[in-house]
Amino acid sequence: MAEQRGDGRDTGDVRGGGQDAGERRRRGVLPEEARAWDELVTTARRTVSDGLVVGTSGNVSVRVGDTVLVTPSGVPYDRLEPDDVTGVGLDGRQVLGTLAPTSELPMHLAVYRTTGARAVVHTHAVHATAVSTLVSELPLIHYMAAALGGPVRVAPYATYGTDELAENMLRALADRSGCLLQNHGTITHGTSLDQAYDRTAQLEWMCRLWLTAASVPGLSPSLLSGEQLAEAKEQLRGYGQRR
Repeated sequence: MAEQRGDGRDTGDVRGGGQDAGERRRRGVLPEEARAWDELVTTARRTVSDGLVVGTSGNVSVRVGDTVLVTPSGVPYDRLEPDDVTGVGLDGRQVLGTLAPTSELPMHLAVYRTTGARAVVHTHAVHATAVSTLVSELPLIHYMAAALGGPVRVAPYATYGTDELAENMLRALADRSGCLLQNHGTITHGTSLDQAYDRTAQLEWMCRLWLTAASVPGLSPSLLSGEQLAEAKEQLRGYGQRR
């Protein structure tokens, strides 16, 4: 979740820093960070246009070296500009920008500290959030679960922005690149913003598919076996164009 403020800024201290706005800017933006920021803003706006978030909910980040660029708290994505670059170190201390980072920063940093991810996308997608309230694991309704590493788990509920939520998420993400957050939404990661976003979209689609199939009176959807999913996972290794 991204907290909405009337002035577009978070009134609390930045986790790990505690600086006031004038002290947060530590250095200039590097060219590769500027390019990554443009891609991040494009991805964040896409989550809105594709209906995966409403308003300023959800958040996006991308790692450039040891710096994590992240959407700021409470700022509509269509208002973000090149000068709004917001970045933190892996310790959470703000190193770029004056806008406070998303309140979900602990989740993003937890992913980067424990995986080789280069991008993270968190949404409040409707169908995925609905599924998170019904089951502890998304039933194997489609082989694209293999693209996320296996059956998609649901992380137990915890208050947004807390270390507890980040810890619950990490357990659900073990050997996976995506999970559901109970009564909250989704989180996926990847080697690029495009990959992380695609995984988010696929997860929402699978949740919609299962809800649709499970809603037919008197019938239960057929599900894949673990063996069938393993076969699909192997098949997906060779999917797409080779460069």
